[in-house]
Amino acid sequence: MARLQIYLAALWWGSMTTIGFLVVPLLFVHLDTPAMAGLMAAKLFAAQTWLSLACGMLLVLSAQRQARAKGLTQSPSPWVLGGVLLALLLEFAVAPHIVARDNLKLWHNLGSALYLAQCLCAAKVLWDTQSPAA
Repeated sequence: MARLQIYLAALWWGSMTTIGFLVVPLLFVHLDTPAMAGLMAAKLFAAQTWLSLACGMLLVLSAQRQARAKGLTQSPSPWVLGGVLLALLLEFAVAPHIVARDNLKLWHNLGSALYLAQCLCAAKVLWDTQSPAA
C-alpha cells in the first residue's frame, strides 16, 4: 500500500510540474499564436485537474485502507485535501475567466498562484510518502 501511495504522489506532482512548467510554456513558444497556445493549455490544465482528483481520491482511500489494516483510524491528509480543493477551484472558478479573457491579468495571476500552491501540496504529499514514518 505504501508503494501505491508513492506512485500516486509521484504521478500527481510529476504531471503537474511537467505540464505547468515545461509543456505549457513550450506551447506558447512553438505554436503560431498565443490564442492557439492558450486553448491547448486550457485543455491540458483541465486534464491535469481530473488526474489530480483521481490521485487525491486514491491517496485518501489507500491511506485509510492502510490505517484500517493496522487497526487505526486516519483523517485524510490536509495536503491531499488542499491540493484537490485547489484543483477544483482552478477548474471551476478561475479557468472559465481565463478562457473568456475576462480581466486576464488578474485571473491568470490568481490561477498561476493557485497552481503553484497545488504543486506545493503535491510535493508535500510526495515528501511525506517517502518519510520513514509513512
